[in-house]
Amino acid sequence: MLNIKAIIDGYERVSILSHIKPDGNTIGTALGIYNLLKAERKQVEVVNVDRALPKELDFLPNFSKIKDKIEYKDSLIITCDAGSIEEFGFDIEDRDILNIDHHKSNRQFGLYNVVEPNAVSASQVAFKLFEKEYHLTVEVVSCFYTALVSDSQYFTTNNVNKEVFDVASDMITYGIDISKVAYNLNQRRSLSSIRILSTALSSLNLHLDGRVSVMIVNQDSINSSGAKYNDILGIVDYGISLATVKISILVMELNGEIRLSMRSDKKIDISSLAMVFGGGGHKNSSGFRFKTKNIEKTLEIVITKIKEMDLL
Repeated sequence: MLNIKAIIDGYERVSILSHIKPDGNTIGTALGIYNLLKAERKQVEVVNVDRALPKELDFLPNFSKIKDKIEYKDSLIITCDAGSIEEFGFDIEDRDILNIDHHKSNRQFGLYNVVEPNAVSASQVAFKLFEKEYHLTVEVVSCFYTALVSDSQYFTTNNVNKEVFDVASDMITYGIDISKVAYNLNQRRSLSSIRILSTALSSLNLHLDGRVSVMIVNQDSINSSGAKYNDILGIVDYGISLATVKISILVMELNGEIRLSMRSDKKIDISSLAMVFGGGGHKNSSGFRFKTKNIEKTLEIVITKIKEMDLL
């Protein structure tokens, strides 16, 4: 494993990036590293290209410090939780990058790459990486733990194993307030998120003998509900909860393109389907996008490909 402290000490400044359309994993991982390096008196900034950040994460230490522009011109870039450089929304191809991730489809785009596809979250990777060489504080670990439980949906995803529980147990020993994390992630919902969930559920249809569920959220329903992207995250899991369903698909019409988020049961590698269409993700949680507004045609193509690949 890399000597991470020596690498970071080789740079005067550090810029920590979380991916476009941020979720709890990317924000929690980025803020964990930010709080750690800030305590080390490092010149550090934490950045996300989106201005609309998940409000339920505003309890995390230094959430308010997240910028929407990279100000340092000569910093080490630390990327959190994305498989490709394009997912950060900045022109950083010529920068030195420390790539921290857990996606199977990661393109190893960094000068330094720490990618563990078997990890349940990027924060699990970061926690193990930094714990060996730095003193971690409760603020740092609170961020990492939030990211861990967010991406594992409180230890219910198919990639949860003994190591995940061991890491969670280690995190808890730092004295983090797990009830505060649970409250903010599970009980703080916006009205718009309830409205868009209702719309998505009303659109639910089954295909291929009930083994594939499809829900649709179009631009009109997003606009009328006032929903943001973060309000839509997690809706796809309602489809996979159905008894007969092996693959759940959520189709989102966003800003002139179609985005598909998918879940599958433990035996089906849905990332192989996502990669066919230029996307990626995890074995049981993946996605991709089409530059089109034709939802019906998109669904026809995807369902046909599911049959051709004999995924079911």
